[in-house]
Amino acid sequence: MALPAELANLPPPSLVDLISYEARYSELRTKLAQLFTQAGLPYNADPLEVDPAQILLQDAAYIDMGLRQRINEAIRSWFLAYATGDDLDALAFWYDVTRLIGETDDELKRRIILAIQGRSTGGTEPRYRAVAIGADLAVADAAVYTIGRDPTIHVAIFSKENGGVASPALVAKVDAALQDPDVRMVNDTIVVESAAQQTINIEARYWLLPQAPENTDDLMEASLRAAWAADMLLGRDMTISWLTSKLQVDGVQKVIIDAPASDQSIEFNRAAALGSITLTKVARAY
Repeated sequence: MALPAELANLPPPSLVDLISYEARYSELRTKLAQLFTQAGLPYNADPLEVDPAQILLQDAAYIDMGLRQRINEAIRSWFLAYATGDDLDALAFWYDVTRLIGETDDELKRRIILAIQGRSTGGTEPRYRAVAIGADLAVADAAVYTIGRDPTIHVAIFSKENGGVASPALVAKVDAALQDPDVRMVNDTIVVESAAQQTINIEARYWLLPQAPENTDDLMEASLRAAWAADMLLGRDMTISWLTSKLQVDGVQKVIIDAPASDQSIEFNRAAALGSITLTKVARAY
């Protein structure tokens, strides 16, 4: 999962120092020459590999680089966009968020952002979404919404497993997390369901290049399933061009998608579930 959009385009902190070994070494050489001049002593500042002073300057510049890099890393660890590992866990603690077993840094950052956005006594869309996503690592995404004037709060869950369809067990686990008295507003009625209710079966014909191995279709299917798991979040349309690009692996000369017959439009609170993948080799060609 990529870095959350809220963080992806942030500029680096101004406190972070730009590091250049050559620039620092040059500064130290200039300073050394100035010290010799002030002492009235001659000194040739041209860098000679056998000059002990130059060797010491190079060592000092290297040590200084390491120190500055460590300071930069410490500064970055204070910022959500750049914190990683244990530093990120420490930041998450201040927002009452803890890392799920197996959860990546980017996934944790997304939940921290939702927790910040939903910091209230409860009932906000980001708050409920954060609780839903944090209920289980198998939850890839969640949509929180109402329909018309009906106050019922619907929570649609998109799973990382089963082609995107949330299992009854996963729906029940998310529902239990949202119904917790510390989470649910007293007057709220919450209904949890699977967001992936539209299964798309893929059928395609393909042509191989002469040197491509016969098991290229296995690579094609693996590529598509991996991309689906990474990209198919709530509300993303399923397009023929996207399918073609994911099946166009090394060794494939051409791909024609037969099913679906056209781009599939997906509502914001829904997601397409990946069904069967049928790949038919036509021939080999340039």
